[in-house]
Amino acid sequence: MKQFIDRQTELAVLEAEYKRKGASLVILYGRRRVGKTALISHFIRNKNALFFLASEESESQNRNVFKDIAATFIDSTLLRESSVSGWDVIFQTVMEMPFRSKPVIVIDEFQYIGKSNPAFPSVFQRIWETILKDKSVMVILCGSLISMMESQTLSYHSPLYGRRTAQIRLQQIPFRHYRGFFPKVQKETLVAFYALTGGVPKYIRTVNAEKDVYAAIDHHVLNMSGFLYQEPDFLLQQEVAEIGSYFSIIKVIAAGNRKLSAMSGMLGIKSTGLTKYLRTLIDLDILEREVPVTESNPDKSKKGLYRIKDHFLRFWFLFVFPNRGLLESGNRLHVQRIIRRDFVSAHVAYVYEDICREKMWELNDADIWPFHFTKVGRWWDAHMEIDIVALDEENKKMILGECKYRNKPVGTDILRELEEKGQLIPWNREEREVWYILFSISGFTTELEDIARERKNLVLRQ
Repeated sequence: MKQFIDRQTELAVLEAEYKRKGASLVILYGRRRVGKTALISHFIRNKNALFFLASEESESQNRNVFKDIAATFIDSTLLRESSVSGWDVIFQTVMEMPFRSKPVIVIDEFQYIGKSNPAFPSVFQRIWETILKDKSVMVILCGSLISMMESQTLSYHSPLYGRRTAQIRLQQIPFRHYRGFFPKVQKETLVAFYALTGGVPKYIRTVNAEKDVYAAIDHHVLNMSGFLYQEPDFLLQQEVAEIGSYFSIIKVIAAGNRKLSAMSGMLGIKSTGLTKYLRTLIDLDILEREVPVTESNPDKSKKGLYRIKDHFLRFWFLFVFPNRGLLESGNRLHVQRIIRRDFVSAHVAYVYEDICREKMWELNDADIWPFHFTKVGRWWDAHMEIDIVALDEENKKMILGECKYRNKPVGTDILRELEEKGQLIPWNREEREVWYILFSISGFTTELEDIARERKNLVLRQ
């Protein structure tokens, strides 16, 4: 059996729902390949569970398959040989059985049934209200089309609104768990694999037999028969209708056009015409809108920049999408050279900053500083930027940090530069207390380490 890594928080939620007296209804959803089915399979492995994977076939075909699985679950020849025209009788027959332990009913890819019959959420609401909610049963509705799962199960306008007892939006696996997938590689290589796979379990499992990230890219991404070559097409085509428009937007952001005005100019579309596309990409966890962390009203800030949140997609739109013509005309070697030249500087170094900001929350919980910050992000103005700014707004404490992914130790020049840049941040300039943190993949000079031992307001992390 494959090693199961991370997901302890989500498993705890599922176990709590299983122990709930009476019925529980859990909505579990997230993007393709993020590990939803693996999580459910791990959760139900020692439980009395009925697992049904819906397909894109018609509702009646899905119902017949569900009937046969339910018949096997309760060992009922009568149900198996019956012809049923509604879902109610299947659930009623299952719940009339005496169970020695609480049953778990899983409908995976739930949204496909609602796609073939938009009335199905109303049908399931009736089943929940009349058959399930007063029984000792746990129901998990799982799906990978985020927009459809939200509209069918979580939206205020959904018939199932308010019925759930818990919901889990499954996210990518954080970098801190990557050592479990790559136990023998150096940290630099670990960061590079994270920059490629972005925490998506299926991507990790696809490449983790490779010892070298460039070999993984060549075999699985640049190879037109590779699993990841067309993955963004598959990821977006079921969620959005105008896939070409979305690809164009992601491409120009990957190329560095992160302001709305810059995107508008590059695409020849008015800014107002881009808003709905950007909102959809944010809802799908592909993009995020970022503002300087000191902004008091982020939603109304005019300093917003859009960034690709998904690391694999950022890599793909930087290196694969613009070079598809080369790849498909047999010039794969040329694309390999481009990636070897630019992969670290254009992509890995930026992902390393995200890793460091993730690490900041761990250090915060570990009481590294004599206070606890409540916000962490970046800060920038028209002339410069700072990789990490963390704020304890109540006590006017601020942490400034830099993240360096390069092949030489960080020295005192980086600290001095950070101190100088920090003076330009206007946030509580007269009253604040400032601490500093430096992250470096290649360590630090002896001189800087000596300074850190003497200064209580300086933290070094490799």
